[in-house]
Amino acid sequence: MEELKHRDKTLLITILMVGSFVAILNQTLMTTALPSIMKEMHLTSSTVQWLTSIFMLVNGIMIPITAYLTQRFTTRTLYFAALTFFIVGSIICVITDQFSVILVGRAVQAMGAGIMMPLMQTVLFLVYPADKRGQAMGMFGLVVSFAPAIGPTLSGWVVSHYSWKVIFYILLIVVIIDLLFALKFVKNVTDVTKPKLNKLSVTLSTLGFAALLFGFSEAGNLGWHHPLVYSMIIAGIVILTMFIVKQLSMTEPFLNIRVFTYKSFTINMIIVCIVFVSFIGSQTVLSFYLQNLHGYSPLMSGLALMPGGIITGLLSPFTGKIFDKYGGKLLSIIGVSIVVITSLAFTQLDAHTSFAYVTIFFAISLAANAMVFNPLTTAALNNLSRELVPHGTSMNNTMRQVGAAMGSAILVTVMNTAILNPHEYGIEGLVHGVRVAYVVICIVAVLGLILAIINPTSKKGYKEA
Repeated sequence: MEELKHRDKTLLITILMVGSFVAILNQTLMTTALPSIMKEMHLTSSTVQWLTSIFMLVNGIMIPITAYLTQRFTTRTLYFAALTFFIVGSIICVITDQFSVILVGRAVQAMGAGIMMPLMQTVLFLVYPADKRGQAMGMFGLVVSFAPAIGPTLSGWVVSHYSWKVIFYILLIVVIIDLLFALKFVKNVTDVTKPKLNKLSVTLSTLGFAALLFGFSEAGNLGWHHPLVYSMIIAGIVILTMFIVKQLSMTEPFLNIRVFTYKSFTINMIIVCIVFVSFIGSQTVLSFYLQNLHGYSPLMSGLALMPGGIITGLLSPFTGKIFDKYGGKLLSIIGVSIVVITSLAFTQLDAHTSFAYVTIFFAISLAANAMVFNPLTTAALNNLSRELVPHGTSMNNTMRQVGAAMGSAILVTVMNTAILNPHEYGIEGLVHGVRVAYVVICIVAVLGLILAIINPTSKKGYKEA
């Protein structure tokens, strides 16, 4: 590992943040563009949805593998590989008009994105001392929160004036510039121990997470009763159980499950996942409410949700500083309480609820993200030893990925099941499904609040060296 000066640290983290920003932006940009692609290529909605599903699947598969890659390759090598995957994937998407080839391009992009986020967090935790990580993660939160905030709106503007391919041109230009800076300024900071690759672990991890993510993603489309859905979920659970047993028997595990023996890590991760699931679930449910019930365009729906992302980004540096000074417990209690209160507010939605009401309460709910995501992630990872940090960051990102897929599937199912007969109840029958979904979010958030109150995380939130 190279010792870095303050300037070198800043440049390194900035370059990695740009890569992470693009990776997240790439996910959110596609949402608004899908109808245009569907129309141009004459695809069904379920088919075109695979442009987001394939990205999520491959991204989810790559994240746990990154724990091994971080220990096997240098920081420079791994980051260059991630950017190269992203560039190649974007070029594939740009040069073809074949849907199947675009899917391949999205999969290649996802391979790069799956490396970037865990690597970014690992590097950040290695170059900053424990009492400065909260502020550093806060700046990270500022950058990455703007991606989902501006993604749908930017995409909506692009596809209304230009071809949807312009989205990939924008991503390509930014990533190439980031690569040029990376060539000069990225230093090696991760510890290369070159562990042996256990092929069985890779196979079990890939198959298990792929089956689980696929099952939950399709549950929202096909329903839980569909044989493909429940067989995939069962297969995923069985294979991942085998994976866990295998890791516990290894002296040098591929993905160290023992991070969960750290009580503070486990509780903090559960709280983070609860808030993340409530955020993704709420975003999904509100998009349905605004577009299907009120007839707003995807662009307007994106604009309604954008202020929340901006608030999250602006608050993140401040919550990071508060964490470094006081720890994460009080922040998490306030943050999860906000989720509970705003979820209760959304249980009051009806057919005549104003656009402003939705926008304001969603923005308030996302203030919780700034108080929980990065502070508690920092608290969780601070409790791990240096050699466990790559495993902790991979586990953090994996849990969020699986949690988002599972949470969205469950909430969409709850919403659809709770919808009353539109012929008898009209639009209020549809709104009833939305309200019930928020009741579920509220219940889950209350459980998160209980965990936040009993959380054993110390005041500082990190282990003293």
